[in-house]
Amino acid sequence: MKRTAAALLRLGLLLIIGLLALQIYFGLRIMLMNWVAPQSSSFQRSEIWRLAVDKQQVLWSQQWVDAAMLGNQLKRAVIASEDAGFVDHGGVEWDAMEKAWERNQREAPRTVKRSQAKPAAAAKPPPAAKVVGGSTITQQLAKNMLLSGERNFARKAQEFVITLMLEAALSKRRILEIYLNNVEWGEGLFGAQAAARHYFRIDARQLNAEQAARLAVMLPAPKRFEKRPASPYLLSRAAVIEARMGGVEVP
Repeated sequence: MKRTAAALLRLGLLLIIGLLALQIYFGLRIMLMNWVAPQSSSFQRSEIWRLAVDKQQVLWSQQWVDAAMLGNQLKRAVIASEDAGFVDHGGVEWDAMEKAWERNQREAPRTVKRSQAKPAAAAKPPPAAKVVGGSTITQQLAKNMLLSGERNFARKAQEFVITLMLEAALSKRRILEIYLNNVEWGEGLFGAQAAARHYFRIDARQLNAEQAARLAVMLPAPKRFEKRPASPYLLSRAAVIEARMGGVEVP
């Protein structure tokens, strides 16, 4: 009995040490981002692998540009579309997180009911409930830059910790700069400069308000919107974002 308790204690200590070591690793990588521009993210590397396996080719477009070369129009548009409270919050919008938690709680029993309603699929494990996030720009950066694409509560907890690290170690200006240079704007298309060149044949700093708003609206589903970048829905949504841009503060 004593040996079992001692073994469990050692295992618990090893797990704690491992978790602390992982946080130190993430913290050091984030600190380094103050001086070194990250040229790829975990999400990008997973996309490279997917393209190589599924399509046997990797068509890739990305070019890092400094914050001054991104242009304020795109910064305003992305903040207005993705995270209106970006300059004020500490990385997490608590009200949005609470609403996301409530949605996840409602979705879990519905997922079980759907699985029980399909007897033919009884041999299969029930599908996991979709984990919804109320993600800020900082949380999106934490997820895409350093974490896997899994959607579960353990990964969400790690995302939360990394988000706080990003806010503590980097300025809002730097967070937005890294985000805009690495976010996806289409299949194999990453970063504001590559997106501006691809969709409008101009540099990111030359985007006008309408063009910037159209790019910002694409961010939730870039692979879908890239097929119809001038669809009526996208244009109408972009008009709403453009109207909001005047009241956006740029870090």
